[in-house]
Amino acid sequence: MKPFRFGIVGGLGADLKSWTGLARRAEDLGYDTLVSPDPQTELDPFTTLSAAAAVTTTLHVGTFVAVERFRDRRLLEWQARSLHTLTGGRFELGLGTGRPDAAATLAKLGGEFGTPGERFAHLTETVAYLKEQPRRPPLLLAAGGPRMLEFAAREADIVTLAAMPRTTEDELRSIVDIFWRAAGDRDVELAMNLLAVGDQRVPWLERFAGVGLPELVAGGAVSVLPGTPEQAADTLRRRRVELGVSYITINSAFIEQFAPVVELLRGS
Repeated sequence: MKPFRFGIVGGLGADLKSWTGLARRAEDLGYDTLVSPDPQTELDPFTTLSAAAAVTTTLHVGTFVAVERFRDRRLLEWQARSLHTLTGGRFELGLGTGRPDAAATLAKLGGEFGTPGERFAHLTETVAYLKEQPRRPPLLLAAGGPRMLEFAAREADIVTLAAMPRTTEDELRSIVDIFWRAAGDRDVELAMNLLAVGDQRVPWLERFAGVGLPELVAGGAVSVLPGTPEQAADTLRRRRVELGVSYITINSAFIEQFAPVVELLRGS
């Protein structure tokens, strides 16, 4: 079994002080990574992540995930290699085809989003190019459907499961089965993202997810982790044994609430 890793998804870097403060706090609390969506509000994540790396010493930083069509693959490789080198190996490149709303950002950059099939084909070519490079960072791919799951299982160093908010553990098990069959004996780190931890209602999150937190908990959704820190830690231990999920990320709004779980599982 792989050891646990824990990451904070920091999507709201309003200014340099708050963003670097989040990075320092994540490191102090024992988190392993600080990762950023693409874009981070209106900002380029490669720029913001370099600032986070500059004020920390052990924290890894990464894209979660960079939209492959936003950048020429040669530029992408240059940016990733630069951050990986500058941080002494603390950068992890997360890559994906992009959510539908990425089309508007790409249009501003002068590109065309393309069909799902075109985006997948372009991603496979970029991954092949990146893996040819001698000094590359670890590659994380976001995967949901069978085709992307199988591709990521064969090619990525880290795979994060793009599950829906209502996905149950039984449904997740079916997804994971596809992944591990494709991965075979490859040494791949499997990750998943949490929407919330604890039992308190979170109105802004419920608006974002389109479903109430109590409803998610009652339905057994894996996107939320209710209960005490000890109960949450037990759940994650069991999922690591049964599903192979060892890398857990969560929104930065829960950095303090999730920290006791991180403390219980750190080093195990």
